[in-house]
Amino acid sequence: MLGTDTLVSVGLPVRNGAARLEGVARSVLAQDHENIELVICDNASTDDTEEFCRELARSDSRITYHRQPENVGLLNNFIHAGRIARGTFFRWVGDDDWLAPECVSRSLRAFAEDERLILVTTQVSYSDPDGMARTGVYEGTGLLSDDPVERFAEMLRMLNESHLLIDPLYGLMRRASVVGIPRRNMLREDEVFAAKLALAGPWGHVPEVLARRNWKHERIGAVGRRLGVPAWQARFSSTLQYREILRWLREADLTGEQRGRARAAAHRMYARRQWRTVSHRGRKLARLGTGLILPGRSSGRSAAGS
Repeated sequence: MLGTDTLVSVGLPVRNGAARLEGVARSVLAQDHENIELVICDNASTDDTEEFCRELARSDSRITYHRQPENVGLLNNFIHAGRIARGTFFRWVGDDDWLAPECVSRSLRAFAEDERLILVTTQVSYSDPDGMARTGVYEGTGLLSDDPVERFAEMLRMLNESHLLIDPLYGLMRRASVVGIPRRNMLREDEVFAAKLALAGPWGHVPEVLARRNWKHERIGAVGRRLGVPAWQARFSSTLQYREILRWLREADLTGEQRGRARAAAHRMYARRQWRTVSHRGRKLARLGTGLILPGRSSGRSAAGS
């Protein structure tokens, strides 16, 4: 039975985020669930992050501040937050995110109603750089299944859908069930980890907007630079993701029949993604071809018709 004394840890990885941290930290500490631990993992920031965080920790005993002595990379800093947290339940939060006061308590209620769950997600509002807020409604039930392959196939299906529907990396997790899952620093690692989480156990979902995140579209190469992976991975990110998922399926606790079904689901996901990539490139080439032809049809006039 989960009560108000259940410790919930919120991991806040950060690097050079002094100007962004106050809002998210206050939203975590304002949760209506009483027993909260905020774990700030500072990845060797070079701005005023350390000074701000140490002052914040002095002001509230629920805050634990850890500073990496050197830059350990974005992913390793995320992982470390989960490893040093003490809570039975754990959630990551970004340095410019926001949580509704009832975010943790509503998620804990879902855990209390279904003891099978290892993860509970909520609806999230995403703010674009232009300030427009968008969200999506997830209405599926596959992630609740006792069949790991059904959950896995549902997660892979969603990787080709909108990011607005569900984000398992920013849900509340049973920490013991999650922190031991190995992660490899690579492009699309978050999607690989989501697939691993789907195999690990059933998920619940709260169809209410209980968190807000900022969303900025980045080219795959820029993401790779932030992760510190070789530049060549950007050209083969989908293939590397596919291979990593297949590698994990060989290690996962599945029967032979389940492993075969899971591989088939991975093949479908990869094939669909490759088809979309080829289609996108085809449309781009068609637009370029049209652009080359148009000036010849303009009878000597400029493209603007002057």
